[in-house]
Amino acid sequence: MTTSDFTEGIEKLIRPELAAFGGYSAATSPEILEGKVEVPVESIIKLDANENPYGCSPRVSRALANYKNFNIYPDDGQTRLRKLLAGYAGVDAGHIVAGSGSNQLIDLLLRIFLNRGDEVISCVPTFGIYRFSTELCGGTLVEVLRDADFAVDVAKVKAAITKRTKMIILTNPNNPTGTVIPPSHIMEIMGAGLPLLIDEAYYEFSGQTVSPLVSRYPNLMVLRTLSKWAGLAGLRVGYGLFPPKIAAYLLRTKIPYNVNVAALVAVEESLQDIDYLLGNVKSIIGERERLFRELARINWLKPFPSQANFILCQVLKGEARKVWQKLQDKGVLVRYFDEPLVRNYIRISVGKPEHTDALIKALKELKK
Repeated sequence: MTTSDFTEGIEKLIRPELAAFGGYSAATSPEILEGKVEVPVESIIKLDANENPYGCSPRVSRALANYKNFNIYPDDGQTRLRKLLAGYAGVDAGHIVAGSGSNQLIDLLLRIFLNRGDEVISCVPTFGIYRFSTELCGGTLVEVLRDADFAVDVAKVKAAITKRTKMIILTNPNNPTGTVIPPSHIMEIMGAGLPLLIDEAYYEFSGQTVSPLVSRYPNLMVLRTLSKWAGLAGLRVGYGLFPPKIAAYLLRTKIPYNVNVAALVAVEESLQDIDYLLGNVKSIIGERERLFRELARINWLKPFPSQANFILCQVLKGEARKVWQKLQDKGVLVRYFDEPLVRNYIRISVGKPEHTDALIKALKELKK
C-alpha cells in the first residue's frame, strides 16, 4: 500500500460533514506580511482584530519575568482564579468558569447542550465563531437577520424557536456592528425559557451588563474576556458567569489545565491594576469618538455608532475588499465583510491617536 492509498483510507474514517466545513477566518498576523507591504513589519498598524493598542498592565510583564514555577501544572479547579474573577464580576465564585479565551467556553457550552441536528439561534451579522462551534458540534445555526440599524428583532427571534432549539446567543455589544441590545429585549427573549448566552466581550467599553441577573435566572449565561480591556489577547483567558449546575458541567468536561499559568499570573496582576487598565479603556472610548468623526468626513464611507472598541463602516463607493487590500499594502490592517447586511463593509479597531491619524491619511490617499 502506498502512502497515498493509506492517507485516502484514513480520510474515509473522518466525519463526512467536515468535508464542507469552512473553518474560521482569523485576523492577519503581521509577520506573514513581511516583504509584501510597503512598510517594515514592525511599522504595521494592526486595526483588524479589536486588540488593545496599549497592551497589558506593566505589572503583568514584571510578574511573568519573575515567575519561577512554569514547570508546575496550574490548579485544574481554578480555585483562586475563580475567586478573583468573581470579585471583579460581582458574583459568587460558584458561577465562574474560566477558559483559554471565551471562544473555548462557547465550544464547551455547545458540546454539553447540543445533540446532532439541534439548533442554535444567533442574530446576524455577528461573531463568526458561533457558526464555527455550532457546526463543529453537529448542530445547526439558525440565523435571524437584524434590522437595517443592526438591532435585534425580538419577535423574529421568538418566531425562530422550534422543538430543536437548544440555545440562543446574543452578543452585547455586537461584533461587528458595535450595537447594544436594550435590557428589556434581553428579558423578553430570556422569558422563552431556553438557555440564553449573552457574550459581553466588549462590556468594559459599553458599561452595559446583565451579570447581576445571573444568580436570579437559571437560563442566563454571560461571557467575558480579558483580551480586550486588559490587553491579554495573546495569553488567551476568558471567563463566564453560569448557573452553578452548568458551571459544574463545564468544569467536568473542560480540558485539564485549560488556563495556563502565564494567564493565571496575568489575570491576578491585571485585577490589581484595574484603575490603570480602565484608564486605557477610557482613552480608547475617547479615541473611538474622534475616529468616528474623522471617518464621517470621508464621503465614500458611512461609519456606524459603536459601543465597543471598533467602528463598522459601509463602503459607499468602490469595493470593501479593494479598500482592505490597498490599506494592507500601506501597512494598515482592517477587516472587511462580504455577507448579508454587511456586504461591502469594513471594520476598524480603535487604536491610539497616531494610529487614527495614519489610517485617515491612508484612506484619503486611496481616494486620490
